[in-house]
Amino acid sequence: MKLFRPILAATVALAASAAVAASTNWLTVVDTAGGGHKVGNPAAKIKLTEFVSYTCSHCGDFAQQATGAIDVYVSTGKVQLDIRHVVRDPVDLTATMLANCGPAAKFPGNHKALILAQPKWLPIAERATQGQQQRWYTGAGPARRRAIANDLKFYDIMIGRGYERTALDRCLSDEALATRLAEQTKADADKWKVRATPSFAIDGVLLTGTHAWSLLQPQLDARF
Repeated sequence: MKLFRPILAATVALAASAAVAASTNWLTVVDTAGGGHKVGNPAAKIKLTEFVSYTCSHCGDFAQQATGAIDVYVSTGKVQLDIRHVVRDPVDLTATMLANCGPAAKFPGNHKALILAQPKWLPIAERATQGQQQRWYTGAGPARRRAIANDLKFYDIMIGRGYERTALDRCLSDEALATRLAEQTKADADKWKVRATPSFAIDGVLLTGTHAWSLLQPQLDARF
């Protein structure tokens, strides 16, 4: 009987590990190592990277079409999604800083709330008055970002997520965060040579010409 005990123990351990994996909500597992937000099982077979800008209308279209489906992929534990910011302008920076406000575990919900609300706030940004543009593009960074968050109703979105206005203002005043996000955008541009958003990589390989869910989904499915 002693000879079988190690085998039995290993079998029990594997079963317990599988049970833990099956019960894990991978949509709440977030790793910020490497500069992005890796959502999902770190041991996932497929590593999907998304390069996104909040002021990119095509990114908003992609989010509307694909968010639910990608959540299903991630929830299986077979796909890990790495969301990486491409910060293009002060409005984009403001949204990105708010998405990064608070602990990493809140990022997936923050990201979805902001990008899925894009159809409501992006037209306002595109029709900004001269006075709004003056507030958004001149003066101290924290004041500019607070003006953007107010005019585009970002505060309302984030308060709906459970944040307090004072906490949001602290995040928008974090110049170290603003610098880090800008530097990470540049580092990713140098490394990945991303020329348009949204763009995607699977298992570390940038997908040429893939900027829509209709093109990405078949390539994901093929790897299953």
